[in-house]
Amino acid sequence: MKSTFRIKEFWIHIISWICLMSFPIGITLIQMETVQPAFFSQVFFNPIVFYANYSFLAPRLLLKKKIVWYIISSIGFLILFNFIVNKIPINAPFDRMDALIDEHGSFPPVKNLKYAMRGVFFFAFFLLGGIFCLMVDFYKRDKLSKETEAQRTETELQFLKAQLNPHFLFNSLNSVYSLVRNKSNDAPEAVLTLSELMRYMLYEANQEIVPLIKEIEYIKNYVVLQRLRLSNSEDVKLSIKGEYEKKKIYPLLLISFIENAFKYGTDFKGITDINIKIEVIQNTLTFNVNNVVGVHRKNKHNSGVGLTNIKNRLELLYPDLHTLGIKEDNGRYVVDLTLILE
Repeated sequence: MKSTFRIKEFWIHIISWICLMSFPIGITLIQMETVQPAFFSQVFFNPIVFYANYSFLAPRLLLKKKIVWYIISSIGFLILFNFIVNKIPINAPFDRMDALIDEHGSFPPVKNLKYAMRGVFFFAFFLLGGIFCLMVDFYKRDKLSKETEAQRTETELQFLKAQLNPHFLFNSLNSVYSLVRNKSNDAPEAVLTLSELMRYMLYEANQEIVPLIKEIEYIKNYVVLQRLRLSNSEDVKLSIKGEYEKKKIYPLLLISFIENAFKYGTDFKGITDINIKIEVIQNTLTFNVNNVVGVHRKNKHNSGVGLTNIKNRLELLYPDLHTLGIKEDNGRYVVDLTLILE
């Protein structure tokens, strides 16, 4: 970032000085039809004043909030520099002003006008150097702030993912364990399905953004795994509609809601009642999962780790592009999520 900024800054200075130098040279050529060598020495005093403030005084005093020392140093430098320049015998571009002075006599304000104008020019370029220094410092601080914020956000997302993965793994292993313990014939298929789920989490979900079709396939496999372990899965429904083949989404955003539905969606008769709907219309994804409020009530102090994380991830990844509603209605736990897919 520093190298790129220095290259850009270098070319900004070059182009700016070409523009600033071209204007007085052009005016002189139009009025005098020639440019005297002394003119260039006068014009090139301006960059000295500019960079004295831009590179030395402003960074070392003004930006470090040594305001009093900056004012004293600036005044002293301008007086000394103007005094030295006035002692150098240069006629252009003030040679016509000498003729004007001769016409109006030796009245002091007129006599010293060219020196005052020279001082005004020096002060203007000195002030411009300070302004440029403040602008560059503001740009650097803003750039650094944005990079720091981006790194903080990325670190937080990785932390949330790291928490989410073990949460999913524990739930899935419990499902496979129940099949093995009951010596179910579906245990080998459950192991294969779990391996597909883990492959996705290890190799696909580590990407910043994934194809929506892969995320949906991942959800399908998870539902298959849960159905295998359930004694009664007739009321477990999964509906997917819309054209989602070319859409993309941040990974692992929906699975926590589905996990919680399977965890708490079994009633006192042992029947699991869960309804999952995913629909994509243009760039809008609508996700709904509702389940019966089962016998295993949530522990408010030790549950919903994945749910808390997914809320935080939604705020980070889709801050103004999602709506989330969670409620209990007529004995059912309902989650409604709408995402605007970019």
